[in-house]
Amino acid sequence: MTHNSPTTAYPATRLRRTRSTRWSRDMVRETSLSPANLIWPLFVTEGEGVEEPIASLPGVSRWSVDGIVERAKEAAEAGIACIALFPNTQPERRSQDGAEALNPDNLMCRAIRAIKAELGDRIGVLTDVALDPYTAHGQDGLVDQEGYVLNDATVKVLVGQALNQAAAGADIIAPSDMMDGRIGEIRAALEAHGHHNVQIMSYAAKYASAFYGPFRDAVGSSGLLKGDKKSYQMDPANGDEALREVAMDIAEGADSVMVKPGLPYLDIAARVKQTFGLPTYAYMVSGEYAMIEAMAAAGAGDRDAVVLESLLAFRRAGCSGILTYHALHAARLLAKG
Repeated sequence: MTHNSPTTAYPATRLRRTRSTRWSRDMVRETSLSPANLIWPLFVTEGEGVEEPIASLPGVSRWSVDGIVERAKEAAEAGIACIALFPNTQPERRSQDGAEALNPDNLMCRAIRAIKAELGDRIGVLTDVALDPYTAHGQDGLVDQEGYVLNDATVKVLVGQALNQAAAGADIIAPSDMMDGRIGEIRAALEAHGHHNVQIMSYAAKYASAFYGPFRDAVGSSGLLKGDKKSYQMDPANGDEALREVAMDIAEGADSVMVKPGLPYLDIAARVKQTFGLPTYAYMVSGEYAMIEAMAAAGAGDRDAVVLESLLAFRRAGCSGILTYHALHAARLLAKG
């Protein structure tokens, strides 16, 4: 943005004048942060009355469906607009083809139905579309004999997975797989099956990042992953390519787009927002969360202040919202003022 206002020299201009009192700082603040800007990722597991703390994500747990409903209630009461669901699929339900993703009674679908039965439209439900929670090899798609992830064959399964979740009541379908062409295929299928108001939030610029480790622990895929995901997730060195990815997904029917990870990629989020103007989200991923928690545990900083400052940085970069494991804590901090 270009500013054409005249600049005067000190002491006629003292930039500290407007910082001298809290009311003045509040009055000239350029960026706002509210609970409505937050999306809370939650991990679903089998059983009833189950809470399984995740060692690499201190303070985060897997919950059985009944517990997920209670977390959804807490989120709604705190003013959080949307929750994001990720399943921890039992090993015996994983397979080479990820067929459990198409089961209308899988963990994800049961959780969606339970939340919607209890809360209706009081909160949005975003669902992950990718096969890594369901495959025995931990990749996001189907693989050939050499272990290469097949694009077009995978997209066909992703379409079925998206329809399965939409039929269960998902509000936002969020494909995180990074297969080419999947947004257009999913959008066409949703329209054809009458899911006209189901949104698509595309993981449009998802990088092959080293920050995902704790998440893979949470969904049970870290010990299963064969190879890496560099043939489909983006190279962290590339920025212009992200704009091409986003442009394609918008053209195919994405309602909003996401950049992942978050803080190390704020330059990408800002470029996406400035270039396209579409609702742009970022995922403050598990490794980022774990770093803040480790810093706080070491007494190296004020956890609450760091959490809010980090989230504000996303908003300043142009993000409409942030997926963060700190969502409920941050919402409660914001309520205190």
